[in-house]
Amino acid sequence: MFDIKWIRENPEAFDRGLARRGLSPQSATLIEMDAARRAAQTESQNIQTRRNKAAKEIGALKAKGEDASAQIAEVAKSKEAQAEAEKKAEALNAELEQVLSAIPNLPADDVPDGADEADNREEKTWGEIPKFDFDPKEHFDIGEALGMMDFETAAKMSGARFVVLSDQLARMERALASFMLDLHTGTFGYTEVNPPALVRDNALYGTGQLPKFGEDLFRTEDGLWMIPTAEVPLTNIVAGHILEENYLPRRYTAMTWCFRSEAGAAGKDTRGMIRQHQFTKVEMVSVVQPGASDLELERMTTCAEAVLRALGLPYRRVALCTGDLGFAARKTYDLEVWLPGQNRYREISSCSNCGDFQARRMKARYRPKDAKDTRFVHTLNGSGLAVGRTLVAVLENYQQADGSVTVPEVLRPYMGGVEVIKANDQ
Repeated sequence: MFDIKWIRENPEAFDRGLARRGLSPQSATLIEMDAARRAAQTESQNIQTRRNKAAKEIGALKAKGEDASAQIAEVAKSKEAQAEAEKKAEALNAELEQVLSAIPNLPADDVPDGADEADNREEKTWGEIPKFDFDPKEHFDIGEALGMMDFETAAKMSGARFVVLSDQLARMERALASFMLDLHTGTFGYTEVNPPALVRDNALYGTGQLPKFGEDLFRTEDGLWMIPTAEVPLTNIVAGHILEENYLPRRYTAMTWCFRSEAGAAGKDTRGMIRQHQFTKVEMVSVVQPGASDLELERMTTCAEAVLRALGLPYRRVALCTGDLGFAARKTYDLEVWLPGQNRYREISSCSNCGDFQARRMKARYRPKDAKDTRFVHTLNGSGLAVGRTLVAVLENYQQADGSVTVPEVLRPYMGGVEVIKANDQ
């Protein structure tokens, strides 16, 4: 959400930002809508002023014993006129907010320009690409051969894009999530939260999923939404609050199931666990002062990278270009893990600085020290990591020629000391 006052004062900068996202100029239309809204508000105030004046005249005339019927009639008429003006102002304000709510955040100055993911900028790589003396398999072939990854049974129960994990793979997914949470809380100072997985409209509006992306979400019959990411409830912890500056930064992490309809993913990743309707993810959210958000993005991304490094998974960091940037983000780093079975990097984490974009929608402010006025906080979010995709990466990078999978050392304490996962019949 944008400050219309800022748009009035910086129309060219606003339109340049939209142009970098491939959008047409909108400042002139927005300013015209705002002018109509403010004119209606001014008219309402003027009517109130005239009515107040007439009310005083009525009192003076009555005190003199004179006829005040004309003034009384004027007051009655002005009440109707003011009600109409207020109704018009409210309608124009709602229309303006509706248009503003559908406009994505403006990209930061250092975000690379580009049309799509092909124009993303590689920042760095880490780890050596593993070499095998056999043809590496994809995760679903590995998991099915182990007898611990069952898509057919899941499809009978729930349809496509679901999976049943069992035995050591179910335990590994749990182990991965526990390891991530322990690292983020114990090493990086995040506060663990167990938030609701069902939220109301206002929570999704606050983080930018609604109204534009409702088709990618699941909604219950009583109007609640299943969260697409823990970013939604974690960020909304500060919605509607005025925080004291010494309360910042706030850093939260959570492991939740996430639910997405994948409405625009027809034909993409139809096999396996890369793109599912239900998946597990460990999320990080930060709430900081405006001047701290750029450094916080670097910190958050490093926290996500630490998980990959501890697991020994090769990855690269890329800066998303303007054409690939998410709706609420002003800058995003993606971490892409190497998948030998696909012979390419795939996204496993996305860390974004949203600036005050979400805070304005949520009305989340803070009070600077020694200041009377309040300001909007900056919010950030990042995957730390997508647990299912991390399981995929472990299976593919640690696969052995005999179909077994070596358990990364850092996970073994979480796996009861298991060092190798073998098929049930081995």
